[in-house]
Amino acid sequence: MNKEQELKDIVKERYAKIAEQGKAENASSCCGATTPSNKVYNIMMDDYSETSGYIEDADLGLGCGLPTQFAQIKKGDVVIDLGSGAGNDCFVARHETGSEGKVIGIDFTPIMIQKARTNAEKLGYNNVEFREGDIDAMPVSDNVADVIVSNCVLNLVPNKGKVISEIHRVLKPGGHFSISDIVLVGELPDALREDAEMYAGCVAGAIQKESYLKLIKDNGFQNIKIQKEKTISIPDDILIKYLSQEEINAFNTGATGIFSITVYAEKQGTSQEKTTLEFSELQATNSCKPESGCC
Repeated sequence: MNKEQELKDIVKERYAKIAEQGKAENASSCCGATTPSNKVYNIMMDDYSETSGYIEDADLGLGCGLPTQFAQIKKGDVVIDLGSGAGNDCFVARHETGSEGKVIGIDFTPIMIQKARTNAEKLGYNNVEFREGDIDAMPVSDNVADVIVSNCVLNLVPNKGKVISEIHRVLKPGGHFSISDIVLVGELPDALREDAEMYAGCVAGAIQKESYLKLIKDNGFQNIKIQKEKTISIPDDILIKYLSQEEINAFNTGATGIFSITVYAEKQGTSQEKTTLEFSELQATNSCKPESGCC
């Protein structure tokens, strides 16, 4: 098995366990709780509870931002959420796009897909669907989405450039994305970077901020901007698992920084191109072929 597949399997295994536990149990061992923060999944989460469209049952507390808050979703938009988990960001996006739009969640963890579909069925959301698959090979056709969102997920994919290329493929001309993710300034200590649990917790999989933004630019996106940035602090009772006290002190006072950023970028094209594309697709769908006997 190659290294890339091994890392994917690590993430899938960890997040399957998280899905079975739910938010309350996950949070009981994370930053800010009374017990030691011996897991790293929730140390960077933002609070969704005041967000329109929020569904508590779909919130496992795994994000590092609020990308839907910045995504400029309009009524009728087609929105894709990468790494959709139990459906949290999809349901917030659905509130924005309305019943006339469509939301597609993609996740490669079967139990997450199952939980998300159950939540959607309970809510009666017929225009929200969940597809099992890798976000570096999306089960979606070209030029489908008006908007793509993702919350702390690209970290978990070894080949981030491939994901960004896929985002470009599935966005309509003039479409855009808003993605929250973890990036670095400076290098993590080897013990953190190499640990599997830290990888599944979105920290060890982070790449340099400049490299992250360059990948976006190199894949043809324009109008790239950081919509929000915040510093992520790893609690000492997590760091002590990996580093000596002396190393912790050096890490906390050094130049290395871990940040959550929400990045916006647009695929080249215009709204007119997008409208023409949509019209062409509609014509193709409704076309009548002589052999069908309808003409």
